Amino acid sequence: MLSYLLRRLAFMVPTILGITLMVFMLLALAPGGIGAGLAVSGGQMSDTSKVAQMQAYLEDRYGLNDPVIVQYVRWLGRISPVKFGERDLRTPSGERVSPPRAIEDPPLARAFPLPAVPEVVDAPPQGEQLTLEFKKLQREAEGTRREYIGSVRQFRDALADWARAQGPETASRLDAKGSARVSDFEGVSFDPASAGYAKLAEAAATARTKWIAARTAQARAMAAFRAGPYPKSGIPLVPGLVSLDTPDLGVAFSKNRPVADLILTALPVTLLINLIAFPISYLIAVPTGVLASVRRGGWFDVASGFLFLGLYSVPTVLAGVFAIGFLANKQYLGWFPVSGLHDSAAASMTFLPFTDAAGEWHRGYLVDTLWHVALPVLCLVYASFAVLSKQTRASMLDNFNADYVRTAKAKGVPRKDVVLRHVFRNSLLPLITMFVGIFPAMLAGSVVIERIFTVPGMGSLILEAIDLRDREIILANTFMVACVNLLALLLADILYAAADPRVSFNRA
Repeated sequence: MLSYLLRRLAFMVPTILGITLMVFMLLALAPGGIGAGLAVSGGQMSDTSKVAQMQAYLEDRYGLNDPVIVQYVRWLGRISPVKFGERDLRTPSGERVSPPRAIEDPPLARAFPLPAVPEVVDAPPQGEQLTLEFKKLQREAEGTRREYIGSVRQFRDALADWARAQGPETASRLDAKGSARVSDFEGVSFDPASAGYAKLAEAAATARTKWIAARTAQARAMAAFRAGPYPKSGIPLVPGLVSLDTPDLGVAFSKNRPVADLILTALPVTLLINLIAFPISYLIAVPTGVLASVRRGGWFDVASGFLFLGLYSVPTVLAGVFAIGFLANKQYLGWFPVSGLHDSAAASMTFLPFTDAAGEWHRGYLVDTLWHVALPVLCLVYASFAVLSKQTRASMLDNFNADYVRTAKAKGVPRKDVVLRHVFRNSLLPLITMFVGIFPAMLAGSVVIERIFTVPGMGSLILEAIDLRDREIILANTFMVACVNLLALLLADILYAAADPRVSFNRA
């Protein structure tokens, strides 16, 4: 059994790599890419140069100018527990702080020579002042880097304008989108008297001025980083080269927050709803399927089958709209809240319900939460009744005709033991398969339910990430669901062996 588990765990690695690579390629090659979200979130800025700077900064931040496979390998390095290079720092709140990124030289250094960079000799402060100064230097380094990257984008635009002004021969160096690839202009002579040169020289001078500021700020921030304002993260294996650390899921560009924080905020909400819905589904559907198989053809079998199939035929979207329109709408019944997980005054509530001195009943935080999730749970569970009960009934009926059941009856085993200890136990394998498939769905979130009832869970998070093309959230969710799905399949194999003694994973 142990060797089988180790083999399965080893085979999970290429499976996860294949899944994440496929999703990464779909995201990287999709029209618009990660910068398309800027048109939704930040593209309303009136200053078009600021938009261009932000787009250039996002491309630099996520390495979108590199080949796709390089971007994927870089992402794998971040989520891998084995880290290479200098270790990150950990703030007291648990936030990961990486070393300031290196500043690349401005383009076309031969045609437009680089100025001298002043040497930074300032010694970083010590103690508590170091922490405050490091935050300031970190913001300064990030800000000057963003301005420099934007100035490089403006230089490339000026270079493209200059190339078009020189005629078709020079303009042929531009790519299909009319943009200038700097590498295609290495060795080209720039005549100061040519059309568009003044604008190009001005853009080059601006880029080099921004480069000096970015290099200086980066050097100061790196000196403060190496002074150790926070403890180092991870466990060193080879100091300065290899270390072990927790996976880094990145920072969501649409929210400018660590993806891990967003998932830790949304995941408990989805788990709360699913952990309430999951036992309800099985505690109602499985006993109903068992009873329907025992009383095959009777009124209970026909009535339960008709009821569950009728519920299954109602779309979830329609059920959610009806629930809000009739059960939550105050113009009709108004029994439940329309949206959210808590009342606006939930923060001041006691956890358990109580009755005050005036005899007024207060529901408390616990009852308030259950009251708010009642409709989402109802819309989540009703469709599963038909699937689980019919599967249980069919599996039970198939085992009722087996030889071992007839033998047990002939030996005088009580009917209750025949049904529960013999038939039901051997009917668990299909239910186990369905049982383990629920866990990935719990983590992925119920997109339709969470959207209808405005529940801030994983479904709403991933839907918003898809809408904004936020690659980091989508990849993190894909990686998490893929790992849980593979572990759930492994759990199914273990449960198969526990439920059916005939199942064995030991080699003969």
